[in-house]
Amino acid sequence: MSQFEQPFEPLDTEELLLRTRDQIETARSVPMSASVMVNRDELLALVDDALQALPEEIRQARWLLKEREEFLAKARREAEDIIDAGRQQAERMVERTEVVREARRRAQQVVDDAEAQARAIKHEAEDYIDQKLASFEVVLDRTMQAVQRGRERLQVVVELPEAEVVAEPEEGAFFDQDLG
Repeated sequence: MSQFEQPFEPLDTEELLLRTRDQIETARSVPMSASVMVNRDELLALVDDALQALPEEIRQARWLLKEREEFLAKARREAEDIIDAGRQQAERMVERTEVVREARRRAQQVVDDAEAQARAIKHEAEDYIDQKLASFEVVLDRTMQAVQRGRERLQVVVELPEAEVVAEPEEGAFFDQDLG
């Protein structure tokens, strides 16, 4: 391929319109007029090519617009799905938070009730023990008094004549039979 030969590439409408404009701008002016002289066949060929290219470009543009709209619709649906999923998750989290908060409140209430009941039982037990100890003290006091009275009765001094007074046992002797 020589440097002057170029492979045929279909031109887009914009390129064809720019070439047409360029031909009109560079065309020779008709003396004493705003008109220009152009090669009618070249200019018509450019316009025909532009007209032929135009429907294909319009079809592609429409297809791109349709694709864009479908993409945007899909993106909107996905965004709505994501938002809905986020809302649902947030609701579940709030619900869980409320459930946890209520469970903690209820657990604290159970602990408080148990502690109060334990204190009440402890006080009842202490009162019961105090009553029993008081009763035992009364019984012990009566027993002590009875023991004391019995000891007092046993301490009645009997006066024996001197002849009957028994000498003190020797050291180490425990019984009367050990004497003598």
